[in-house]
Amino acid sequence: MTLPPEPAPIPDPAPDAGRNAVVASAAYCDGRRVADLPIAEAGAWATKENHFVWIGLWEPDESLLMEVKHQFGLHELAVEDALHAHQRPKLDVYGDSLFMVLRTARLEKGELVLGETHVFAGRGYVVTVRHGASSSYSSVRTRAESAPHLLKHGEDFIVYTIMDYVVDCYFPVLDQMAATVDELDALLIARPPSMAEIERIHQLRRDLERLRRNASPLLEVCSRLERFDLPMIDPAIRPYYRDVQDHVIRVNEQIGSLREVLSFAFETSMILASARQNDVTRKLAAWAAILAVPTAVAGLYGMNFEHMPELHWRYGYPAVLALIVAACAMLYVRFRRMGWL
Repeated sequence: MTLPPEPAPIPDPAPDAGRNAVVASAAYCDGRRVADLPIAEAGAWATKENHFVWIGLWEPDESLLMEVKHQFGLHELAVEDALHAHQRPKLDVYGDSLFMVLRTARLEKGELVLGETHVFAGRGYVVTVRHGASSSYSSVRTRAESAPHLLKHGEDFIVYTIMDYVVDCYFPVLDQMAATVDELDALLIARPPSMAEIERIHQLRRDLERLRRNASPLLEVCSRLERFDLPMIDPAIRPYYRDVQDHVIRVNEQIGSLREVLSFAFETSMILASARQNDVTRKLAAWAAILAVPTAVAGLYGMNFEHMPELHWRYGYPAVLALIVAACAMLYVRFRRMGWL
């Protein structure tokens, strides 16, 4: 099932509490939008033949969710989850309706910020409740409405498009993370990491793990939607959840790949740092051995004995200096051959 190209994102109105949290509420028939309607009339429209209602909410208060619950007969446990948020991605079945939790992700100033989308779906309705950081779903609605031959599939198609959009939004986040990882990889090979870079590596690994924890459960969700006989999911639509599952698999593989690159880069950096340290240690040891020769000879002649070798010989001083230079030169050549200098 191929959707039309995605248009430019349409920003949501900034909702306040209560009814201003209703981003969109519309009724559809045969794949076309037939009416914008208030929540109080949504239940009646959902019972009309060949009609369904698609409602989008952003951080609604309890009174609004209770009204939506009354209109569609939503299960109280699902409504409670949607009200308090902070849920793990999951799929719950309540009678002839579904409740799904999806986790959205975006990067803000280089930091991963997660949000939540709760989806209620049943015969005649789809309700999405968004919390926290999330891209607008206006583009999803616009794309769906521009393809009435697809939208006429109804509620299960809407659930598919929402899941597909949420999962596809992971890829830009991973692309930005991959660019940062590649940059760090190049820096770590060139020189030892600074404290700021080590902290950045830790943050990236933590963000990737958070993203993995929120993307991995979608594999099970897609598998259930595809393979099991769930309410309001038509057999013709089930294979399309496999496409979403394939995207989730790609997300998890990319996360794993980035984690490995970070680990290998850091380990390589530590190995190189250790090799550089050994290099410096060998050089210091070689120079210490070379300098030990004049130090030993100078120490010997500084003991003020009355009878000392060559003490009264006219050429004693130059001879000792020549001996020191020769010994140091011999040691220098030897250490150069050994690769210590």
